[in-house]
Amino acid sequence: MPVKQSRKRNSTSGARQHRTPRFSRELAILYEDDAVVAVDKPAGLLAVPVPGSDAPSALSLLLHALERRRQRALVVHRIDRFASGVLLLAKTMRDREALVQQFLAHTPVRQYLAVVRGHLTSKEGTLVHYFRKEGMHQKLSAERDRKAARAELRYSVERSLRGASLLRVTLVTGLQNQIRVQLSAGGNTVIGDRKYSADEAAERRIARVALHATHLEFVHPRSRETVSIDCDPPADFRSLVQALSPPARGHH
Repeated sequence: MPVKQSRKRNSTSGARQHRTPRFSRELAILYEDDAVVAVDKPAGLLAVPVPGSDAPSALSLLLHALERRRQRALVVHRIDRFASGVLLLAKTMRDREALVQQFLAHTPVRQYLAVVRGHLTSKEGTLVHYFRKEGMHQKLSAERDRKAARAELRYSVERSLRGASLLRVTLVTGLQNQIRVQLSAGGNTVIGDRKYSADEAAERRIARVALHATHLEFVHPRSRETVSIDCDPPADFRSLVQALSPPARGHH
């Protein structure tokens, strides 16, 4: 019997331009037991600390909260700093190893919501590209490139917006910046993605990339049951969708 957990949040600690965001010491817990803990990471908060920096991260905040209970937090996977949503951590090395093996095998179900520029020709589809990492960026490459990694995702259009689309994206592989680069390659830049599109610096309706990790399913490392976690988008993401929504029929 799948274990289902979700937590609705109506507020956000989104990143603001030219200002260091302040984060609560309390991260919203979406699911927790003796083996794992899943949190709702706000946009702008690092998943893990950057070496040599004292900037807060989801990991450091969680370690601080768990040390009172003499528990640990260990990184299982990451999501982009400027994306929001479900982040899973383990409490013991044994549980972490079991979960990392699942992520390496791409068996967890990882779904994101993304607001992109333009409209896609198909309501759903699969994208496959090859990436080569250069510095902090992923560059498109070719299958014959021995140093290239294969990137695959599936998408479905949730809503057609004014000059934009709300997509549900399921990761098949899990490369850094994968969703952003693959959608941009097809001409559908994720709104607010200043890293891969200079034009997005002019976007004022959201101060970060419009990407939210909304759903995660994995096999529990101890019970072997499927754990399913849902996470509603924060206020800045919902506000963007609202701003781009066409007016209701019958209203002018």
